[in-house]
Amino acid sequence: MLSVISYPVFVLSVIVSLVLSISLFPVGWFEFRPEWLGLIVFYWAFRAPAQFGILFAWCLGLLLDVLEATPLGVNALGMGLIAFLVLTIHQRLRMHPMPQQCLMVFLLLGINQMLVHFLKQMFGGEDAGFSYLWPALTSALVWPVFSILMDNINRKLG
Repeated sequence: MLSVISYPVFVLSVIVSLVLSISLFPVGWFEFRPEWLGLIVFYWAFRAPAQFGILFAWCLGLLLDVLEATPLGVNALGMGLIAFLVLTIHQRLRMHPMPQQCLMVFLLLGINQMLVHFLKQMFGGEDAGFSYLWPALTSALVWPVFSILMDNINRKLG
């Protein structure tokens, strides 16, 4: 657990993740883009559970709903669920080595992707098969570098 949380890093990481979530990607690679906001929610709920909660994650998801022009509450519910699940297991998750943390990132972001996909289907979205799980896989692959980079930035500025 980080002893000091740098709030400017906290705010800047949220802003950068929101920008990366709506940034343009090459057409063939768009479905492989990591779930940046989900990674930020996972990271801050994992590293700073006292400062980052379910309500803040829900507000970030609501902001993502507005930015992506999806029905309000779809991403908010998913981000709140990620925060809840991470806050539930964060003490046990700290003891796991990095490969197991990557597996947990995949599982929790995969649950988020399934929930968001299901809700979009309820609102009349197109059927995409199982390709909606690619962001969870790429997020799990990015997690080790992302986690170490965020720890180093927070430690230097905190």
